[in-house]
Amino acid sequence: MDKVRVALQATDPLSRAGLAGLLQSRPELTLLGADQRTVDVLVVSVQRLSAGAVAALRRAATETGAPIVLITEEITEAELLTAVDCRVVAILPRAAVTGERLAHSVTAAAGGGAIMPPHLVGELLKHIERLQRTMSGPYSANRSGLTAREIDVLRLMAEGLDTHEIATKLCYSQRTVKNVVYGMTQRLQLRNRSHAVAYAIRAGII
Repeated sequence: MDKVRVALQATDPLSRAGLAGLLQSRPELTLLGADQRTVDVLVVSVQRLSAGAVAALRRAATETGAPIVLITEEITEAELLTAVDCRVVAILPRAAVTGERLAHSVTAAAGGGAIMPPHLVGELLKHIERLQRTMSGPYSANRSGLTAREIDVLRLMAEGLDTHEIATKLCYSQRTVKNVVYGMTQRLQLRNRSHAVAYAIRAGII
């Protein structure tokens, strides 16, 4: 199996040194240097998701085109939606970071999965329920622009499953899942999988 190529950005030297050590200790990962053009996953460490941090996330996502694993002290439900829109697919609380957890998040991100803090997932589900009660007109299910199969795939993506796991769960081939995701993102002009999940959440579809 090919190693996952990882780039690292951190707001302070100590965090960068510590995270670099964790990433370099994992045999399934390769930490890249200055050349990030071939990166598979970008790991970003910030204290809080400030306006400056959000701008840096958007810039990094544009430059690398890679999914982002975010490490931060604290994040709110509203900040979670912003982070997802910035191609963040996994979030780790700084205090809970270990080599194993970081590697798991990176490999999940590389495989098209997502990992979110459990307490925020609960709040996110409540937010979705509120959206579903209040959403009408252009965002109703039959006018969402998504097929039933696409919605099934999106739900599993939002739960953190990767392509292989989604295919197994839905009894599809991995190629079918990839084609579903590609067709959906191209048709609705969505940047990537995390953007598709954000679209579905905000529309009250999942």
